[in-house]
Amino acid sequence: MTNRKNLLKAMGPGILFASTAIGVSHLVQSTKAGAEFGFGLLWAVLLANLFKYPFFEYGSRYANATGKSIIDGYLNLGKWALWIYFLITLSSMFFVCAAVGKVTSGFMENLFGIDHHLFWPMTTTAIVFGICGTILISGRYNLLDSLIKVIGIVLLLSTLTAFTLALLNGPLPKTPNFTAVNPWGVAGMAFLIPLMGWMPTAVDLSTWNSLWTIERIKQTGYRPKLKETLFDFNFGYIVSVILSVCFVTMGAYMLYGTGVEMPKESDKFAGSVVGLYTEVIGSWSYIVIAAATFSIMFGTCIAVFDGYSRSLKRTTELLFLSDNKDNDSLQFKNLYPIYIIILIIGTFLLIWLFEGTGDFGILVNIATIISFLIAPVIAIFNFILVHKKYIGTEAVPPFWMRILSYLGIVFLTGFSIYFMFSLF
Repeated sequence: MTNRKNLLKAMGPGILFASTAIGVSHLVQSTKAGAEFGFGLLWAVLLANLFKYPFFEYGSRYANATGKSIIDGYLNLGKWALWIYFLITLSSMFFVCAAVGKVTSGFMENLFGIDHHLFWPMTTTAIVFGICGTILISGRYNLLDSLIKVIGIVLLLSTLTAFTLALLNGPLPKTPNFTAVNPWGVAGMAFLIPLMGWMPTAVDLSTWNSLWTIERIKQTGYRPKLKETLFDFNFGYIVSVILSVCFVTMGAYMLYGTGVEMPKESDKFAGSVVGLYTEVIGSWSYIVIAAATFSIMFGTCIAVFDGYSRSLKRTTELLFLSDNKDNDSLQFKNLYPIYIIILIIGTFLLIWLFEGTGDFGILVNIATIISFLIAPVIAIFNFILVHKKYIGTEAVPPFWMRILSYLGIVFLTGFSIYFMFSLF
């Protein structure tokens, strides 16, 4: 009984990670992969999940072993490493927040039946960002976090139900003149890097795992054993992997070859995703699925703003604070809300710039490509930091994890080089 209670105290960061991952990479990218290429890119989804796994796990492992975030570990590698992480974060954060925010606005418009053409196009985005900022700055995220976990369970059960029914019913018939798109062709390769960029999410977001792990320890007052922290992370990661396969399957069975294309406008795209569920579960489920998908995206949006603000705050403290890097320094105590405001304003302006294109996929692709190209750097940093020099002998990952790490670095680096080469 005591072990179960302690495990429950450790649970949280892994589930939050899963809720964050299920957002754009699953609802958008995985569904589009199935709709456009059938199961032709399923291998990429599985390999991305496999080869990125160690580097996310190391964020939780480092935090448990040292009691500090892995961002602190970057400083141990040298100030140059922390500066690289800081610059990577600055270069990607607005694009990532914009992609997530735009998708969240689309699911909101779908849920409440809002026709953004009747209002200023940025109205729903302003509402979403305003609510996110208010919740985070007022410190009420803990309550919403608990609610998101419940909603996440609803979406998990709904997805598994729709997935099972889709398998039982079989794929919808293809149009007579249907010609399959070669996933190894130009179109497939163009979609491949964005797909893997956020599958299950960006590697640099592994720092958030460590920050959330430390925050959970502060919240509960309990320092979990390493196996408890890793159980929490692995649970969330496995759920994320299963759902990514489900979304690819839903797209492949319900859209691939039918002649129905996924809309480019975010609100209509959201309606298409929710329509996949209702087509196999029943029309009665529409409002339940619409509410669950919006809530998950809303939770993802808040988590992204929270994660970036926490990581920026800690990075700023380590780079510019002189009095022994004290977290509670009065000089830096108000950085978190300041970074929240900066992120919201900058992201809002970026979405506004792209609003005229009418294709939210452009933002998603830019964000995911940036995330994939910078992934090898963070992967190497994280791998170095789980050697016994930094975390002690007991917390060093097993042999198979070290081998998987080498393969993962080669995988991420190889595809990044291939993508850069293909551009020229």
